[in-house]
Amino acid sequence: MNSIDIDVGGTFTDLVLNYEGKSLIKKVPTTPYDLSVCFSKVIEEGAASLGLKIEELLPGIDMIRYSTTIALNRLIEKKGPRLGLITTEGHEDVVLIGRGAQWIDGTRVAERRNLAIQKKPDPLIPRDRIVGVKERIDSRGNIIRPLDEDDVRAKVRSLVSKGVRGFVVSLLWGFLNPIHEKRIKEIIRDEYKEFHIGYLPVVLGGQVVGKLGEYERTLAAILDAYLQRSMQIELSAMWDKLRDRGYKKPLLMIQSSGGIAEVFRTAASRTFNSGPVSGLMGAHHVAKSLGYKNVVMTDMGGTSFDVGLVVKDSVRSYDFRPIIDRWMVGITMIKTLSIGAGGGSIAWLNKLLQNQLQVGPKSAGSMPGPACFNLGGTEPTVTDADVVLGYLNPDFYYGGKLRLVKERSIQAIRDKIAKPLGIDVEQGAQIIRKIVNGNMASAIMKEVHLRGYSPEEFILFVGGGAGATHVEGYMADVPKAVTFSFSPVFCAFGSSTMDIMHVYEASKKITLMEPRTQKLAEEFTGFNRAVEMLIEQAKRDLVADGLNPGDAGFVLELDMLYGGQFHVKRTLCPRLSLHGAEDVRAICDAFEKEFSEAFSPFVVNPEGGVFIESFILKAIVPTKKVELPVMRLEGHDPSAARKGERPVYWTEAKGFKTTPIYAYESVRSGNLIEGPAVVEGEYTTLVVPPSMQFSVDARGLGILENRKA
Repeated sequence: MNSIDIDVGGTFTDLVLNYEGKSLIKKVPTTPYDLSVCFSKVIEEGAASLGLKIEELLPGIDMIRYSTTIALNRLIEKKGPRLGLITTEGHEDVVLIGRGAQWIDGTRVAERRNLAIQKKPDPLIPRDRIVGVKERIDSRGNIIRPLDEDDVRAKVRSLVSKGVRGFVVSLLWGFLNPIHEKRIKEIIRDEYKEFHIGYLPVVLGGQVVGKLGEYERTLAAILDAYLQRSMQIELSAMWDKLRDRGYKKPLLMIQSSGGIAEVFRTAASRTFNSGPVSGLMGAHHVAKSLGYKNVVMTDMGGTSFDVGLVVKDSVRSYDFRPIIDRWMVGITMIKTLSIGAGGGSIAWLNKLLQNQLQVGPKSAGSMPGPACFNLGGTEPTVTDADVVLGYLNPDFYYGGKLRLVKERSIQAIRDKIAKPLGIDVEQGAQIIRKIVNGNMASAIMKEVHLRGYSPEEFILFVGGGAGATHVEGYMADVPKAVTFSFSPVFCAFGSSTMDIMHVYEASKKITLMEPRTQKLAEEFTGFNRAVEMLIEQAKRDLVADGLNPGDAGFVLELDMLYGGQFHVKRTLCPRLSLHGAEDVRAICDAFEKEFSEAFSPFVVNPEGGVFIESFILKAIVPTKKVELPVMRLEGHDPSAARKGERPVYWTEAKGFKTTPIYAYESVRSGNLIEGPAVVEGEYTTLVVPPSMQFSVDARGLGILENRKA
């Protein structure tokens, strides 16, 4: 299958192109002023590498998959439209009151420690644009107060008079019985027609999140409405350019749930964190092919450092109430961790902490970028430190397409860091590198230890353009790091390994095992009907996407818990339908096994009963994937790949030492490079310190480990 996979990051836009049996990677600087520019540019460069024009390439492409940070970027910039919120009368202040943690949701640890300056985030919809309408549906979906349509019309008009240009409708129990939410939308459409110049979009909370949680459901709907227009503009520009140049197949978006859907069937909030999620899915695919059970996936780009775990051959670890910017939402995301630590992360002195040197979370991005880019940036960054210390070759950065100016790096570190601290430039650069490596190592240790595992049980996968340059400093207690020829574009590679997957969720509480008596359920209608409705919805959407529902496989997961306990565990369900006590017992046993592994065998509590909270259905259409080739081993001697030498700073040597430099693309399977050494590729540079060695195995994987190993 011919495919294009693109990941737009804060600094670079990455491409993996599979065409007529050939596979190649490309990177171009991200153009934040218009993402369709870098989107088109990276495809053009991929086509040129095949000797084709983009108009010749695109008609032969079967699928384009796309992951992006558009949603978060636009949210941080606060460039959304003026929205109005319509909710049930008496519940107008729910999103303003929030949960107790709203004070600190989305803040960094350092910010939380200073309680004196903590305050709630400014709401995306202020109180004067929130109205309550006269209606009420109870927890069983029964109408106990009919909708007052005259009240709705009056309040809709009042919101429009206040400048509202879009509506969010989120009523109490609206997901259970959507009749009032849908009628309000009909009323708005009747008042303000779709063909009017002042067309007003309407987002229904029950359609965005079809499960329990009034606060989280409403916020998810608000974010979708807030981001909808800006994402529509960005993606429409990309779509139009693709169509104009001959592409006739769908444009698919990676979702944070691990699913993929056609761009016009994707909610904005579900694209958040899609890049790291696709990287984790790619790590899972590679780990399975290599036989690795536990993997730490890392991706260090220009803006952020992302961490995700493959544990026991599974990535089914979820955030059920994730934080997007400062907002808790009710959508389910695969769990990853992102921190502001990348090549473009800015080093700065915190005057509140007596000029303590800190690195990140702010980034220089791609424009103006680090000082050494010589594009107007004056702040010292991690990349500037790497240039000063000799790890990066100014004449071969980005394959020589972007010449770095070392003097700019020296000036930035000297003026902003070294002089104020009374140290020399090299010391300043070394401390910058040590701090950012420490931040990343701490993030890895946090993820591994908080899930109850030991780093020694894992293998570390290296992704991102800056990952190989810093992995020796952040791999902490993980014994072995693995690099790939596609490491610089690992997230884009990850999406190329993903199947088309739609994810559906619905809240429905069902008792599988009675409290105290532990009697198993004998009535299966509610369970089976809930699954059937989700499957019917999935089949309709697959047909609308131009896919054959017969090609899809269905996987059911259940949010389950024991009676009297708070913790919900998402469990892979061994049955799609229930027909007898054996089926119920199989589900209870699967839940007990996953619950005990996630928490502890000592808190398993069948005496409290076993309950289902929500149903999650995955409709999966498999795609053809590129597998890693097996190559002939060519011996240990890497001398054919050696391209020269230069002074490089090594902590063990306490200074600069003349170091051999190797060409990454020329290192062959079986080669062994002992540190100190630097291995330069077109899009990344691998640093091998004196205490470590780098080898390439039969699959072309680079293995970085201690010499003692």
